[in-house]
Amino acid sequence: MEQHRSHNPHPSHQSRPSAYKREREDNGRNHCENKHSRPSRPQNQSGPSRGQNPLSSRSLSTRRELYEKDFPVYKQPVEVGCFSLDSERRFFNDGRQMRYYVEPDRSPNFDLRDGYKDRFIKRDDSVKEKLDHMLRWILANRSKLSSKGTASSCDLDVDFVTWRGHLTKLLTAPYETREGWLLAVTRFRGTLYISEVETEVARRDRENRTGRHKEMMYWGYKFEQYTCADSVHGRPDPGGVLNTNEAFCTVVQTRLADHRLLFSGEVDCRDKDPNAPAPACYIELKTSAEICTPKQRSNFHRFKLLKWWAQSFLPGVPRVVAGFRDDEGVVVAVETFPISKISHLIKNEHNCWKPTVCMNFCSDFLSFVKHIATEDNPSVVYLLSWEPRRDVTFSVHRDSPYCFLPHWYVEGMTSSQHSHQS
Repeated sequence: MEQHRSHNPHPSHQSRPSAYKREREDNGRNHCENKHSRPSRPQNQSGPSRGQNPLSSRSLSTRRELYEKDFPVYKQPVEVGCFSLDSERRFFNDGRQMRYYVEPDRSPNFDLRDGYKDRFIKRDDSVKEKLDHMLRWILANRSKLSSKGTASSCDLDVDFVTWRGHLTKLLTAPYETREGWLLAVTRFRGTLYISEVETEVARRDRENRTGRHKEMMYWGYKFEQYTCADSVHGRPDPGGVLNTNEAFCTVVQTRLADHRLLFSGEVDCRDKDPNAPAPACYIELKTSAEICTPKQRSNFHRFKLLKWWAQSFLPGVPRVVAGFRDDEGVVVAVETFPISKISHLIKNEHNCWKPTVCMNFCSDFLSFVKHIATEDNPSVVYLLSWEPRRDVTFSVHRDSPYCFLPHWYVEGMTSSQHSHQS
Protein backbone atom coordinates (compact mmCIF):
# COMPACT_ATOMS: atom_id res chain seq x y z
CA MET A 1 0.00 0.00 0.00
CA GLU A 2 3.02 2.26 0.15
CA GLN A 3 2.85 2.96 -3.56
CA HIS A 4 0.08 5.52 -3.11
CA ARG A 5 1.98 7.36 -0.42
CA SER A 6 4.75 8.66 -2.64
CA HIS A 7 3.35 8.00 -6.09
CA ASN A 8 2.87 11.08 -8.27
CA PRO A 9 0.49 10.28 -11.13
CA HIS A 10 0.33 13.92 -12.26
CA PRO A 11 3.83 15.46 -12.21
CA SER A 12 2.75 18.32 -14.46
CA HIS A 13 0.53 19.62 -11.65
CA GLN A 14 3.19 19.76 -8.96
CA SER A 15 3.42 23.56 -8.95
CA ARG A 16 -0.32 24.03 -8.69
CA PRO A 17 -1.21 25.58 -5.29
CA SER A 18 -3.96 24.09 -3.14
CA ALA A 19 -7.54 25.07 -3.88
CA TYR A 20 -7.73 26.64 -0.44
CA LYS A 21 -4.63 28.81 -0.94
CA ARG A 22 -5.55 29.74 -4.51
CA GLU A 23 -8.88 31.18 -3.54
CA ARG A 24 -7.55 33.07 -0.54
CA GLU A 25 -5.50 35.05 -3.07
CA ASP A 26 -8.53 35.60 -5.30
CA ASN A 27 -10.96 38.50 -5.20
CA GLY A 28 -13.32 36.68 -2.84
CA ARG A 29 -16.42 36.59 -5.04
CA ASN A 30 -17.90 33.92 -2.75
CA HIS A 31 -16.85 35.74 0.41
CA CYS A 32 -19.03 34.99 3.44
CA GLU A 33 -21.25 32.66 1.45
CA ASN A 34 -23.69 30.91 3.75
CA LYS A 35 -22.02 31.99 6.97
CA HIS A 36 -25.38 32.11 8.70
CA SER A 37 -27.22 29.50 6.69
CA ARG A 38 -29.42 27.06 8.53
CA PRO A 39 -27.24 23.96 8.89
CA SER A 40 -30.20 21.58 8.80
CA ARG A 41 -30.93 22.68 5.24
CA PRO A 42 -27.57 22.49 3.46
CA GLN A 43 -29.28 21.59 0.19
CA ASN A 44 -30.35 25.23 -0.15
CA GLN A 45 -26.81 26.49 -0.45
CA SER A 46 -25.87 27.95 -3.77
CA GLY A 47 -22.69 26.83 -5.50
CA PRO A 48 -20.41 28.75 -7.81
CA SER A 49 -20.98 28.94 -11.51
CA ARG A 50 -18.69 26.85 -13.68
CA GLY A 51 -16.50 29.81 -14.63
CA GLN A 52 -15.91 31.08 -11.11
CA ASN A 53 -12.92 30.39 -9.00
CA PRO A 54 -14.62 27.83 -6.74
CA LEU A 55 -13.21 28.66 -3.33
CA SER A 56 -12.95 31.54 -0.93
CA SER A 57 -11.69 31.80 2.62
CA ARG A 58 -15.24 30.95 3.67
CA SER A 59 -15.78 27.95 1.38
CA LEU A 60 -13.87 25.03 -0.10
CA SER A 61 -14.37 23.50 -3.52
CA THR A 62 -14.64 19.77 -4.18
CA ARG A 63 -13.92 20.10 -7.90
CA ARG A 64 -11.68 17.19 -8.80
CA GLU A 65 -9.31 18.99 -11.14
CA LEU A 66 -8.13 21.23 -8.29
CA TYR A 67 -6.70 18.23 -6.46
CA GLU A 68 -4.80 16.50 -9.27
CA LYS A 69 -1.45 17.32 -7.70
CA ASP A 70 1.39 15.33 -6.22
CA PHE A 71 0.21 12.62 -3.86
CA PRO A 72 0.58 14.14 -0.38
CA VAL A 73 2.81 12.65 2.27
CA TYR A 74 0.88 10.07 4.28
CA LYS A 75 2.85 8.36 7.01
CA GLN A 76 2.40 4.66 7.61
CA PRO A 77 -0.38 4.48 10.24
CA VAL A 78 0.75 3.21 13.64
CA GLU A 79 -1.66 1.51 16.01
CA VAL A 80 -1.39 3.20 19.40
CA GLY A 81 -4.20 1.24 21.06
CA CYS A 82 -7.55 -0.44 20.71
CA PHE A 83 -10.84 -0.81 22.56
CA SER A 84 -13.90 -3.03 22.59
CA LEU A 85 -17.65 -2.51 22.87
CA ASP A 86 -19.67 -5.36 24.33
CA SER A 87 -23.18 -6.63 23.64
CA GLU A 88 -24.63 -3.70 25.58
CA ARG A 89 -22.32 -1.15 23.94
CA ARG A 90 -20.18 -0.78 27.06
CA PHE A 91 -16.60 0.43 26.58
CA PHE A 92 -13.56 -1.69 27.51
CA ASN A 93 -9.99 -0.49 27.11
CA ASP A 94 -8.79 -3.79 25.62
CA GLY A 95 -9.12 -6.14 22.66
CA ARG A 96 -11.65 -8.62 24.03
CA GLN A 97 -13.88 -8.30 20.96
CA MET A 98 -11.13 -9.13 18.47
CA ARG A 99 -12.10 -11.86 16.00
CA TYR A 100 -9.98 -14.12 13.79
CA TYR A 101 -10.46 -14.73 10.09
CA VAL A 102 -11.23 -18.25 8.91
CA GLU A 103 -10.87 -18.51 5.15
CA PRO A 104 -13.97 -19.98 3.48
CA ASP A 105 -14.23 -21.98 0.28
CA ARG A 106 -14.11 -19.90 -2.90
CA SER A 107 -17.77 -20.80 -3.55
CA PRO A 108 -19.15 -21.27 -0.03
CA ASN A 109 -22.92 -20.87 -0.67
CA PHE A 110 -23.40 -19.04 2.63
CA ASP A 111 -27.06 -18.16 3.24
CA LEU A 112 -26.92 -14.56 4.44
CA ARG A 113 -30.63 -14.53 5.33
CA ASP A 114 -30.19 -17.17 8.00
CA GLY A 115 -30.95 -15.91 11.51
CA TYR A 116 -32.36 -12.54 10.48
CA LYS A 117 -35.79 -13.24 11.97
CA ASP A 118 -34.80 -15.10 15.13
CA ARG A 119 -31.10 -14.62 16.03
CA PHE A 120 -30.40 -10.94 15.41
CA ILE A 121 -29.91 -8.16 17.98
CA LYS A 122 -29.52 -4.87 16.11
CA ARG A 123 -27.76 -1.83 17.47
CA ASP A 124 -30.06 1.17 17.80
CA ASP A 125 -28.63 3.48 15.13
CA SER A 126 -30.91 6.33 16.21
CA VAL A 127 -28.62 6.71 19.24
CA LYS A 128 -25.82 9.06 18.21
CA GLU A 129 -22.64 8.19 20.11
CA LYS A 130 -20.59 11.01 18.54
CA LEU A 131 -16.93 10.69 19.61
CA ASP A 132 -17.72 9.36 23.08
CA HIS A 133 -16.04 5.96 22.82
CA MET A 134 -12.88 7.43 21.40
CA LEU A 135 -12.85 10.12 24.07
CA ARG A 136 -13.04 7.42 26.74
CA TRP A 137 -10.04 5.76 25.14
CA ILE A 138 -8.12 9.07 25.17
CA LEU A 139 -8.81 9.65 28.87
CA ALA A 140 -7.67 6.11 29.67
CA ASN A 141 -4.51 6.41 27.54
CA ARG A 142 -3.60 10.09 27.52
CA SER A 143 -0.08 9.39 28.78
CA LYS A 144 0.60 7.87 25.33
CA LEU A 145 -0.48 11.09 23.65
CA SER A 146 0.89 13.86 25.84
CA SER A 147 2.93 16.62 24.24
CA LYS A 148 6.60 16.57 25.10
CA GLY A 149 8.12 19.65 26.66
CA THR A 150 4.91 21.65 27.07
CA ALA A 151 3.52 23.28 30.20
CA SER A 152 0.63 20.83 30.32
CA SER A 153 1.31 17.12 29.99
CA CYS A 154 -2.31 16.37 29.08
CA ASP A 155 -2.38 18.38 25.85
CA LEU A 156 -2.68 15.86 23.04
CA ASP A 157 0.18 15.73 20.57
CA VAL A 158 -2.22 15.64 17.59
CA ASP A 159 -4.02 18.17 15.42
CA PHE A 160 -7.21 16.18 14.77
CA VAL A 161 -9.25 13.54 16.61
CA THR A 162 -12.07 11.83 14.72
CA TRP A 163 -13.54 8.55 13.48
CA ARG A 164 -12.13 6.83 10.41
CA GLY A 165 -15.60 6.92 8.84
CA HIS A 166 -15.64 10.73 8.88
CA LEU A 167 -12.30 10.83 7.07
CA THR A 168 -13.61 8.30 4.56
CA LYS A 169 -16.41 10.71 3.68
CA LEU A 170 -13.82 13.41 3.06
CA LEU A 171 -11.74 11.19 0.78
CA THR A 172 -14.75 10.24 -1.35
CA ALA A 173 -16.39 13.70 -1.48
CA PRO A 174 -14.90 14.76 -4.86
CA TYR A 175 -16.63 11.74 -6.43
CA GLU A 176 -19.80 11.57 -4.33
CA THR A 177 -22.97 12.41 -6.25
CA ARG A 178 -25.76 11.43 -3.83
CA GLU A 179 -25.12 12.00 -0.14
CA GLY A 180 -24.05 15.24 1.53
CA TRP A 181 -22.75 15.55 5.07
CA LEU A 182 -22.54 17.78 8.14
CA LEU A 183 -19.35 17.71 10.22
CA ALA A 184 -19.10 19.47 13.57
CA VAL A 185 -15.67 20.76 14.61
CA THR A 186 -14.57 21.96 18.04
CA ARG A 187 -11.11 23.19 19.02
CA PHE A 188 -10.21 22.19 22.58
CA ARG A 189 -6.78 22.54 24.16
CA GLY A 190 -5.17 22.97 20.75
CA THR A 191 -6.69 19.85 19.16
CA LEU A 192 -9.52 19.88 16.61
CA TYR A 193 -12.25 17.30 17.15
CA ILE A 194 -14.45 16.29 14.20
CA SER A 195 -17.84 14.63 14.77
CA GLU A 196 -20.64 13.92 12.32
CA VAL A 197 -24.14 15.41 12.53
CA GLU A 198 -26.94 13.46 10.88
CA THR A 199 -28.45 15.36 7.95
CA GLU A 200 -32.21 15.61 7.50
CA VAL A 201 -31.94 13.50 4.34
CA ALA A 202 -30.00 10.79 6.17
CA ARG A 203 -32.50 10.83 9.05
CA ARG A 204 -35.44 10.39 6.68
CA ASP A 205 -33.67 7.59 4.85
CA ARG A 206 -32.93 5.82 8.13
CA GLU A 207 -36.50 6.14 9.36
CA ASN A 208 -38.01 5.00 6.05
CA ARG A 209 -35.89 1.98 5.18
CA THR A 210 -37.77 -0.80 3.45
CA GLY A 211 -37.86 -4.30 4.88
CA ARG A 212 -35.65 -5.46 2.02
CA HIS A 213 -33.10 -2.72 2.75
CA LYS A 214 -32.99 -3.62 6.45
CA GLU A 215 -32.43 -7.29 5.64
CA MET A 216 -29.67 -6.51 3.14
CA MET A 217 -27.88 -4.46 5.81
CA TYR A 218 -27.92 -7.60 7.96
CA TRP A 219 -26.29 -9.62 5.18
CA GLY A 220 -22.94 -7.87 5.65
CA TYR A 221 -22.86 -8.74 9.35
CA LYS A 222 -23.91 -12.31 8.59
CA PHE A 223 -20.99 -12.75 6.20
CA GLU A 224 -18.70 -11.77 9.07
CA GLN A 225 -20.32 -14.38 11.29
CA TYR A 226 -19.61 -17.08 8.66
CA THR A 227 -15.93 -16.11 8.38
CA CYS A 228 -14.84 -15.06 11.90
CA ALA A 229 -13.96 -17.02 15.03
CA ASP A 230 -13.70 -15.71 18.59
CA SER A 231 -10.29 -17.30 19.19
CA VAL A 232 -7.17 -18.16 17.19
CA HIS A 233 -7.99 -21.86 17.11
CA GLY A 234 -11.78 -21.49 17.06
CA ARG A 235 -14.31 -21.97 14.27
CA PRO A 236 -17.06 -19.62 13.10
CA ASP A 237 -20.47 -20.08 14.72
CA PRO A 238 -23.07 -19.01 12.13
CA GLY A 239 -25.79 -20.64 14.24
CA GLY A 240 -25.25 -18.23 17.12
CA VAL A 241 -26.92 -14.92 17.91
CA LEU A 242 -25.65 -11.98 15.86
CA ASN A 243 -25.38 -8.81 17.97
CA THR A 244 -24.25 -5.68 16.13
CA ASN A 245 -23.63 -3.78 19.37
CA GLU A 246 -20.35 -5.66 19.69
CA ALA A 247 -17.27 -4.12 18.11
CA PHE A 248 -13.49 -4.09 18.15
CA CYS A 249 -11.86 -0.76 17.25
CA THR A 250 -8.28 0.13 16.41
CA VAL A 251 -6.85 3.54 17.31
CA VAL A 252 -4.18 4.76 14.92
CA GLN A 253 -1.89 7.75 14.68
CA THR A 254 -0.53 9.08 11.40
CA ARG A 255 0.21 12.27 9.50
CA LEU A 256 -1.31 13.59 6.26
CA ALA A 257 0.87 16.42 4.92
CA ASP A 258 1.32 18.60 8.03
CA HIS A 259 -1.81 17.31 9.80
CA ARG A 260 -1.21 14.99 12.75
CA LEU A 261 -4.17 12.62 12.97
CA LEU A 262 -5.54 10.38 15.70
CA PHE A 263 -8.56 8.35 14.65
CA SER A 264 -10.38 5.14 15.42
CA GLY A 265 -12.23 2.68 13.24
CA GLU A 266 -14.01 -0.62 13.67
CA VAL A 267 -12.04 -3.67 12.54
CA ASP A 268 -13.83 -6.80 11.36
CA CYS A 269 -11.10 -9.33 12.13
CA ARG A 270 -7.41 -10.17 11.94
CA ASP A 271 -5.47 -13.03 10.41
CA LYS A 272 -4.27 -15.83 12.67
CA ASP A 273 -0.53 -15.18 12.27
CA PRO A 274 0.55 -14.26 15.82
CA ASN A 275 3.62 -12.44 14.50
CA ALA A 276 1.74 -10.14 12.15
CA PRO A 277 1.70 -6.62 13.62
CA ALA A 278 -1.33 -4.34 13.66
CA PRO A 279 -2.67 -2.78 11.53
CA ALA A 280 -1.07 -5.00 8.83
CA CYS A 281 -2.81 -8.07 10.27
CA TYR A 282 -6.32 -6.63 9.93
CA ILE A 283 -8.88 -7.64 7.32
CA GLU A 284 -11.96 -5.77 6.15
CA LEU A 285 -14.96 -7.96 5.22
CA LYS A 286 -17.52 -6.86 2.62
CA THR A 287 -20.43 -8.20 0.63
CA SER A 288 -21.47 -7.09 -2.83
CA ALA A 289 -23.85 -8.20 -5.58
CA GLU A 290 -22.31 -10.75 -7.94
CA ILE A 291 -20.93 -9.26 -11.14
CA CYS A 292 -22.49 -10.65 -14.30
CA THR A 293 -22.05 -7.91 -16.93
CA PRO A 294 -19.32 -5.45 -18.00
CA LYS A 295 -21.52 -2.56 -16.82
CA GLN A 296 -21.82 -4.09 -13.37
CA ARG A 297 -18.05 -4.56 -13.23
CA SER A 298 -17.48 -0.94 -14.25
CA ASN A 299 -19.88 0.30 -11.55
CA PHE A 300 -18.15 -1.92 -9.00
CA HIS A 301 -14.79 -0.38 -9.88
CA ARG A 302 -16.08 3.19 -9.91
CA PHE A 303 -18.22 3.20 -6.78
CA LYS A 304 -17.70 0.22 -4.47
CA LEU A 305 -13.91 0.03 -4.79
CA LEU A 306 -13.58 3.76 -4.07
CA LYS A 307 -15.23 3.40 -0.68
CA TRP A 308 -13.48 0.13 0.09
CA TRP A 309 -10.10 1.62 -0.77
CA ALA A 310 -10.65 4.82 1.24
CA GLN A 311 -11.92 2.98 4.30
CA SER A 312 -8.97 0.57 4.44
CA PHE A 313 -6.14 2.78 3.16
CA LEU A 314 -6.62 5.32 5.95
CA PRO A 315 -5.85 2.98 8.90
CA GLY A 316 -3.40 0.81 6.95
CA VAL A 317 -5.62 -2.27 6.60
CA PRO A 318 -3.97 -4.19 3.73
CA ARG A 319 -6.82 -6.25 2.27
CA VAL A 320 -10.54 -6.57 1.77
CA VAL A 321 -12.21 -9.97 1.52
CA ALA A 322 -15.47 -9.72 -0.42
CA GLY A 323 -18.35 -12.16 -0.55
CA PHE A 324 -20.27 -11.84 -3.83
CA ARG A 325 -23.90 -12.81 -3.37
CA ASP A 326 -26.91 -13.37 -5.57
CA ASP A 327 -30.26 -11.60 -5.24
CA GLU A 328 -31.43 -14.19 -2.72
CA GLY A 329 -28.55 -13.45 -0.35
CA VAL A 330 -26.44 -16.54 -1.09
CA VAL A 331 -22.68 -16.01 -1.31
CA VAL A 332 -21.57 -17.59 -4.58
CA ALA A 333 -17.94 -16.40 -4.63
CA VAL A 334 -15.28 -14.99 -2.32
CA GLU A 335 -12.44 -12.79 -3.56
CA THR A 336 -9.56 -10.96 -1.85
CA PHE A 337 -8.64 -7.41 -2.88
CA PRO A 338 -5.22 -6.18 -1.72
CA ILE A 339 -5.57 -2.44 -1.12
CA SER A 340 -2.25 -1.81 -2.88
CA LYS A 341 -3.63 -3.39 -6.08
CA ILE A 342 -6.94 -1.54 -6.30
CA SER A 343 -5.47 1.38 -8.26
CA HIS A 344 -4.35 -1.10 -10.92
CA LEU A 345 -7.83 -2.59 -11.15
CA ILE A 346 -9.38 0.77 -11.98
CA LYS A 347 -6.70 2.17 -14.29
CA ASN A 348 -8.55 1.17 -17.47
CA GLU A 349 -11.84 2.71 -16.37
CA HIS A 350 -12.57 5.93 -18.25
CA ASN A 351 -12.69 9.03 -16.02
CA CYS A 352 -12.45 6.93 -12.87
CA TRP A 353 -11.57 8.08 -9.36
CA LYS A 354 -7.96 8.85 -8.45
CA PRO A 355 -6.38 8.23 -5.04
CA THR A 356 -4.36 11.45 -5.31
CA VAL A 357 -7.53 13.55 -5.69
CA CYS A 358 -9.05 11.90 -2.61
CA MET A 359 -6.04 12.48 -0.39
CA ASN A 360 -5.34 16.02 -1.58
CA PHE A 361 -8.93 17.07 -0.97
CA CYS A 362 -8.80 15.60 2.54
CA SER A 363 -5.56 17.44 3.24
CA ASP A 364 -6.95 20.75 1.97
CA PHE A 365 -10.14 20.25 3.97
CA LEU A 366 -8.10 19.83 7.15
CA SER A 367 -6.13 22.99 6.29
CA PHE A 368 -9.44 24.81 5.77
CA VAL A 369 -10.67 23.62 9.18
CA LYS A 370 -7.48 24.81 10.86
CA HIS A 371 -7.98 28.22 9.26
CA ILE A 372 -11.61 28.74 10.27
CA ALA A 373 -11.88 26.95 13.65
CA THR A 374 -9.78 29.35 15.65
CA GLU A 375 -11.59 29.74 18.98
CA ASP A 376 -10.41 27.20 21.55
CA ASN A 377 -13.64 26.53 23.40
CA PRO A 378 -15.51 23.24 23.96
CA SER A 379 -18.88 25.03 23.69
CA VAL A 380 -18.16 26.47 20.22
CA VAL A 381 -18.93 24.34 17.16
CA TYR A 382 -17.97 25.10 13.58
CA LEU A 383 -20.51 23.25 11.46
CA LEU A 384 -19.20 22.32 8.01
CA SER A 385 -21.87 21.54 5.45
CA TRP A 386 -21.54 19.95 2.03
CA GLU A 387 -23.86 18.76 -0.72
CA PRO A 388 -22.73 17.11 -3.97
CA ARG A 389 -21.68 19.60 -6.68
CA ARG A 390 -21.51 22.39 -4.09
CA ASP A 391 -18.72 23.98 -2.07
CA VAL A 392 -18.07 23.14 1.57
CA THR A 393 -19.40 26.01 3.70
CA PHE A 394 -19.62 26.58 7.44
CA SER A 395 -21.53 28.28 10.23
CA VAL A 396 -20.57 28.95 13.86
CA HIS A 397 -22.67 27.88 16.87
CA ARG A 398 -22.22 28.67 20.56
CA ASP A 399 -23.76 26.63 23.39
CA SER A 400 -25.94 24.88 20.82
CA PRO A 401 -27.30 21.34 20.45
CA TYR A 402 -24.38 20.74 18.09
CA CYS A 403 -21.91 20.72 21.03
CA PHE A 404 -20.47 17.22 21.25
CA LEU A 405 -17.56 17.23 23.71
CA PRO A 406 -19.15 15.87 26.92
CA HIS A 407 -18.58 17.52 30.29
CA TRP A 408 -16.87 14.42 31.66
CA TYR A 409 -14.24 14.65 28.93
CA VAL A 410 -13.64 18.38 29.28
CA GLU A 411 -13.41 18.04 33.06
CA GLY A 412 -11.21 14.95 32.81
CA MET A 413 -8.71 16.71 30.58
CA THR A 414 -8.79 19.91 32.65
CA SER A 415 -8.46 18.22 36.05
CA SER A 416 -5.54 16.24 34.73
CA GLN A 417 -3.85 19.54 33.88
CA HIS A 418 -4.41 20.88 37.39
CA SER A 419 -3.12 17.73 39.04
CA HIS A 420 0.09 17.92 37.02
CA GLN A 421 0.60 21.58 37.81
CA SER A 422 0.00 21.31 41.57
